[in-house]
Formats: sequence, structure tokens, C-alpha cells
Amino acid sequence: MFAIVRTGGKQYRVSPGDKIVVEKLDGNAGDSITISDVLLAGDGGDLKGTDGLTVAAEIVAQAKGEKVIVFKKRRRHNYRRKKGHRQQHTILKIVSIGGEKQQKAADGEAKAAGPKKAKAAPAPSDIDESKVASSEGVVPADAGIEATQDATNSTQDAAPAKGKAKKTPKA
Repeated sequence: MFAIVRTGGKQYRVSPGDKIVVEKLDGNAGDSITISDVLLAGDGGDLKGTDGLTVAAEIVAQAKGEKVIVFKKRRRHNYRRKKGHRQQHTILKIVSIGGEKQQKAADGEAKAAGPKKAKAAPAPSDIDESKVASSEGVVPADAGIEATQDATNSTQDAAPAKGKAKKTPKA
């Protein structure tokens, strides 16, 4: 059986017994962790559902990667900067792929507590327009059309555009 998991912004194909090097995770050597972000799972050529599927892993060691040299230079300006960097890694040993029962049991307890849902706003078709129009301070939708037409006419009559003014030829 194999699974594709995502951790540290990267994806890994894992099987039970594999050792992988991932971005730093909290924990000490010997601690066990579960990776719940499973993207794909399968057995041979058959794919399986990933709902509630987890991957159990054990931390083998916390380590550092190879040193990377960062060198900046601007020629003819006597500007040189040299820095090194060693990335923190965690070495994991995959123990098992599964754990659906544990996840479902946790979900069952959460559902028993009963999450609170907010009341949804009514759909536009459910709104009674007679109540909306009769409420105080609300202007009907038709009233705004005449006001905007008057405003556009007054701005057009105010001053002619520069290019539209006709010049009379000199005789």
C-alpha cells in the first residue's frame, strides 16, 4: 500500500517502512506523529478514498541539510556579501498507512457535541417586495432613473466640448 502525503509544502510518496527527509517538524527523536494531509492512496493499481485517512510516522532524528553558500557581488562597487545557510530537516520513518477508525471516532464525538449553525439569509425570491416598498426611507427603484436623466441633460448643456465648437472662417 502507498500514499501521497503533503508536508512542508512538498509531496511525498510513502509506503510502510520508508524513511523520508521532510522540512522541520516539532518533536524529538522517538516521538510519533500523524500526517492527516493525504492526497492519494492506493494498493497496487487500485486507488482508495482518502476521507479520514492518516499516515502514522515516527521521528528518527532532527538534522541539518548541506551548507548552501549565498554570495552577492556588484562589480566595480567593492560590494561583496557571503553568507551560508543549513536547512533544518526531520527524518521520518513511516509506520503505517490507515487510521480511518481513529479519525471517524473523533468526528463522531464532534458531531455529538452539535456544532452551532448560523441562520442563513433568505433567498432573493423569498423577499416580499410589498413590504420592502412600504418601509419608510426607502425610495422605489423607478425614482432614481428620472433624477439621473435630468443630471445628464444638465451637464451636457453646461458647456460645449473643445473640439465641437465651430470656428467661422475669416473672409
